[in-house]
Amino acid sequence: MKILFIINPKSGKGRDPRETIDCIQLNFPAASWALTEAPGHATQLAQKAVEQGYNAVVAIGGDGTINETARALVHTQTALGVVPNGSGNGLAREMGMPLSIEESLLRLQTAHAVRCDAGKANGEIFLNLAGVGIEAQIAYDFMQYGKSGKRGMWPYFKLGAKDVLTYRPQPLELELDGKKSTVSPLSVAFANGTQYGSNFKIAPQASLTDGWLECVLIKDESKLKLLCALPSFFGNDPSHKGVTQTTQVKKAVLRKAGEIIYHLDGEPKTTQDRLEITIEPGALNLLLPVKAH
Repeated sequence: MKILFIINPKSGKGRDPRETIDCIQLNFPAASWALTEAPGHATQLAQKAVEQGYNAVVAIGGDGTINETARALVHTQTALGVVPNGSGNGLAREMGMPLSIEESLLRLQTAHAVRCDAGKANGEIFLNLAGVGIEAQIAYDFMQYGKSGKRGMWPYFKLGAKDVLTYRPQPLELELDGKKSTVSPLSVAFANGTQYGSNFKIAPQASLTDGWLECVLIKDESKLKLLCALPSFFGNDPSHKGVTQTTQVKKAVLRKAGEIIYHLDGEPKTTQDRLEITIEPGALNLLLPVKAH
């Protein structure tokens, strides 16, 4: 099997990439590896791997690195493997991958490829989640905060708590499979996987292989009710104590005059006036560990 490992040397908590390379060579002595050098580089490396006939490309990094790698692999036979080395590691947790690089590499030795769905937002793919509202604001704030080198679960939830107290929802038109409504939610998430990361499950019933997205609308409830509901997001309660409303969709369109801030797999983006979300069933070969399937 011809495999390329793409390593983001800036992800993780200061781990020396040479240690990761040593682990790769120990478990996959015939594999190739490459380090990313800038945003978008993972996509370029993965595209070359497809052209050169690689069977699999394994992304070692956070959800952003995984997303960049996957962009070149959708609608190809080249499979995507995931070794988590980020902050939340939402997709890796969804797949059942261990959070240790060493253990993940061991599990990859017996992984098998499964056709999984991919979402699209204005033409750009996401594998796990996309969304607008407070989650996009938190993603933006977390990106800015991360420039100081402070990552991890605690900064994320600290910033999230601040935004919950200060964020003001804006009205938008939400069209779900042709049905229109006007809403002013705290957040609207489109979930292919179940969680943002760190076991914070926004859509416990979501599946990577069912051909649907879960549209989860978080209502603009009182701060006390939101705080009381918070523990339910770490379990499997699809109602989240009455603060969410979930609908299965194939296509969604969000409209709001002016700038729309959104995120793809945790990476903040902006667009103007209109955001279109769709699902592409079976668009990607994903290497899953045996017990996760």
